[in-house]
Amino acid sequence: MAVESTAAAPALIERNGIEIIPESERTARPRDLFWPWFAANVSVFGMSYGSFLLGFGISLWQATVVSIIGIVVSFALCGLIAIAGKRGSAPTMVLSRAAFGVQGQKLPGIVSWLTSIGWETSLTITAVLATTTVLHALGWVGEGGDVVVNIVATALVAALIVAASVLGYHTIMKLQSVLTWLTGAFTIVFLILTFQSIHWDTVFARPDGTFAQTIGALVMVMTGFGLGWINIAADWSRYQKRSASDGQIVAWNTIGGSVAPIILVFFGLLLAGSDQKLMDAVGGDPIGALATLLPTWILLPFLIVAILTLVSGAVLGIYSSGLTLLSLGIRIPRPAAAAIDGVILTAGTIVVVFFATSFIGPFQSFLITLGVPMASWAGLLIADILRRKKDYDEEALFDATGRYGSVDWISVGTMIVATVIGWGFVMNQIPDTPWNNWQGYFLDLFGWRDDWGYANLGVLFALVLSFLVGWFGRAGRIRRQEQG
Repeated sequence: MAVESTAAAPALIERNGIEIIPESERTARPRDLFWPWFAANVSVFGMSYGSFLLGFGISLWQATVVSIIGIVVSFALCGLIAIAGKRGSAPTMVLSRAAFGVQGQKLPGIVSWLTSIGWETSLTITAVLATTTVLHALGWVGEGGDVVVNIVATALVAALIVAASVLGYHTIMKLQSVLTWLTGAFTIVFLILTFQSIHWDTVFARPDGTFAQTIGALVMVMTGFGLGWINIAADWSRYQKRSASDGQIVAWNTIGGSVAPIILVFFGLLLAGSDQKLMDAVGGDPIGALATLLPTWILLPFLIVAILTLVSGAVLGIYSSGLTLLSLGIRIPRPAAAAIDGVILTAGTIVVVFFATSFIGPFQSFLITLGVPMASWAGLLIADILRRKKDYDEEALFDATGRYGSVDWISVGTMIVATVIGWGFVMNQIPDTPWNNWQGYFLDLFGWRDDWGYANLGVLFALVLSFLVGWFGRAGRIRRQEQG
C-alpha cells in the first residue's frame, strides 16, 4: 500500500533566519510574488506622489510619462535582484556577499538596514498623521486630544507591524494576499468618490517643466518606488523553487509592484493638479490631506484601510531589516531582530510626529541621501547576477575563506567612489533638513546648480557607473569564482 507524503504545515512563527532555505521548503511559485509587492504598493499613499511630482514644476503629461517609466523600470530592477533569491535561497544581503565578500558586504548591509528602517518608519508616521486628521474630521477629538491620539495610534500601528514581521514569511504572504483584495477594492471606491474633485481644465493648463525638472521627478519616482525596495527583493523570492523561470520572477515582481502605483500616481496627479491647497497639504500629511476629499460617512473605513495598506508595506521593510541585522553578525533569533527594529521604528515615529515641522522634507532628504549608495550597490549586484551562470556556492556565502573571499575591494571601492560622486550631484537643500545640506558639492564645478541641482543626477550616476564597473571590472573574477 502506497503511503502518500504530505509537506508539513509551516510553523506559526518562522524560524528561518539568514541560513539557506531547505529544499523541502522551496515551494513558492513565481506568481506568488505578485501578492506581497501589490499589497505593499496599493496604498493610497501612492496618490501623494502626484503632489510630489508636480512640485518639480512639470506638466501632467510629463509627470505621467515619468511615473510610468520610473515605476516600471525600478521594479524591474527589483525583479533582477529577486533572481538571486531563487538561485541562492538566502536573504538579499547574504547573497550580496558574492559581489562584496563576506565581510565587505557589511558596508552595503549597514546602508540597507538604515534604508529599511527609514522606509518602515516613514510609513508608520504617515499612518499616525492620517489617524489624527481623520478623527478631527469626524469630530471625535479636538486640538487637546492630538497628543493622546498620536501616542495610541503609534502604539497600535507599531504593534501590528511588529507582530506580523515576528511571525514571519508564511504569515506575511497570507496577510498580503488578503490585504490585496481588501485594499484594492476600497481604493476603487476612493477613486469613484473623489472623481468629482478633478478639474480637468486646471490640470491640463499646467505648463511644461524643463528637461532637468523632469529628470528630477523621474529620480524621485525611482527612489520612492522600486529602488526603495530593491535591497530586500531577494528576501521574498528565496522560497522559490530552483527550477522557477528567471523571466517569470522578474515579470511578477514588476507587475505586482507596478500596476497599483501607476494608477494611483496618475489619479494623484489629477487631484493635486486640480487643487493647489490639496497639493500643499499633502506635504504635511499625505493620507490625511486626501481624506478631506471624502464624505464623512466613509472616513472611518478609509482610515482603517489606509492604515492597513501602510502596515502592509512597513511589514515587508521590518521583516527584511531584521534579516539584514542578522547578516551584519548580530547573533539573535530572527523574531528578536524584528522586535528590535520595531522598537527603533516606534522611537523614530515619535520623534517625527511630535517634534518635526514637516513630513515631506525629511522624507525627501532620506530618499536622496540613502538613494545614492543604494543605487551604487544595486548596480554592482545586478551586474554580478547577470554575469553569473551557476547557482551560488552556499557554504562560501558564510565563509570568509571561501571562493567569494572576505572583501571584494573592487565592489567596496566602487561603492565608496560612486557614492562620493553621486552625493556631489544631488542637492538636498530642504528647509526642514538644514543638517543635510552638504551635498551637491560638484554642481558648481559644472555650473549645473541652477538648472540641474534638483534633478538629483547623482542617483543615476551611481547606478550606471557601478553597473559598468561591475560588468566589465569583475567579469574575470566572477568567471574564476564559478570555475573554482
